[in-house]
Amino acid sequence: MQQTNFQEHLPEPTPFYRWLVLLFVSLAMFGNYYVYDSMWPVIDLMRTQLDFSYQQIGLLSTAYNVAALCVLLIGGYIIDRFGTKKAITVFALICLFAAFLTAATPHYEVIFAGRFLLGIGAEPLIVAATTVLAKWFKGKELSFAFGINLSISRLGSASADWSTSFASPLYLNWQDPLWLATAVAGISVSAALLYWMAEKRAEGRYHIGHSQAAEKIELKSLYKFSASYWYIVALCVVFYAVVFPFRTFAIDYFQQAHGITREAAGLLSSLLPVAAIILTPLFGLWVDRVGKRSLFMAVGALVMMPLFLAVTYLPAGPDVPLVIPLIGSAMVPLTLFVVIFLLGAVFSLIPAVMWPSVAYIVEARRLGSAFALMTMCQQLGWAVVPFIVGVLNDRNAAGPENIAGYAPSMWFYTSLAAFGLFFAYKLWRSKTGPNAHGLETITSRARN
Repeated sequence: MQQTNFQEHLPEPTPFYRWLVLLFVSLAMFGNYYVYDSMWPVIDLMRTQLDFSYQQIGLLSTAYNVAALCVLLIGGYIIDRFGTKKAITVFALICLFAAFLTAATPHYEVIFAGRFLLGIGAEPLIVAATTVLAKWFKGKELSFAFGINLSISRLGSASADWSTSFASPLYLNWQDPLWLATAVAGISVSAALLYWMAEKRAEGRYHIGHSQAAEKIELKSLYKFSASYWYIVALCVVFYAVVFPFRTFAIDYFQQAHGITREAAGLLSSLLPVAAIILTPLFGLWVDRVGKRSLFMAVGALVMMPLFLAVTYLPAGPDVPLVIPLIGSAMVPLTLFVVIFLLGAVFSLIPAVMWPSVAYIVEARRLGSAFALMTMCQQLGWAVVPFIVGVLNDRNAAGPENIAGYAPSMWFYTSLAAFGLFFAYKLWRSKTGPNAHGLETITSRARN
């Protein structure tokens, strides 16, 4: 108590110090996202050089999500117990060792262990980073700081895709790109250590906010959540179970089914995180001004549903230039460009509306439980789908000699997207009825 009172009499951190902390934490997150996405550009090399099946590769993605579920059951206890300085550094070190394991040997079991360990480190690292921002920016520029942190994190995902261009000489084998990812993980650890030193130096000099302890999931009171909440959870599960597994196989699919180069496939796949970097905050501002949140979610789900059949059955169309400044350029089929651009817009729109909508539906004291439960359900769906897609690709002998073999997995994505549209429609109907929570009507202009 005396220490708390002493802290309250200290001056606030300077803006420069706060933004320096944000930079260090965001760089740690950049490395985290890069390592996660670094495996997807080498799927074809793992299949040819290591003789891995699509099912095995799908399990490598599932391993991460299963590990994430294990960590979510622990919640924020480790972070609360040991503090953000130690936690963010330890979790960054775990991610570094996971990246090393993934790149070190051609043995599937070791690579699997590396991806599982990455889930153990990466998900708590995200929680720790969120906790850091809440401590340093609460009551100040918190939303803006979160937006910058997410943008830099997504830049890590995009950079992993762009590595097919700026690090193309490494893609003669499956291992060298993963060694590059290990080096990037080293940058993440360095940034975490710099944050540790920055906060250590600030202690006793500045008043740093204290984040609230993570709320545990209240299993006994789940029935108290409204139907609207469960519609959002169902949409969340379906949405992430479609988009992220599709990204897992996207670069390989573009190469095998559409015959484009690895560099072009990487640039095309990067449109998803690039769109999120640019469009997510813009969609958030737009929806805050006009409301209609459940309607926007329904529109996003409707746009997403036909996209996977479009890349499967529509004519490729003429090649068009795709240019990422300072990274590279390529010619890609028009149909692929339009479909991935639209999917990137959906990837930006639905999360920008979906997660904040929970705050309108669930009372504040139970919001932590609501978000934790929603995240657990998201990870469950995300864990199952890559394995199923891998099995479908293997059983249908998908490959450049049998492009039609990819069609069943695309129908599977489409079926999931149709469920998403159904849940979004049910949410919209409930929000236009007498028991609405204001998702359609509450706007920033109305509050001003």
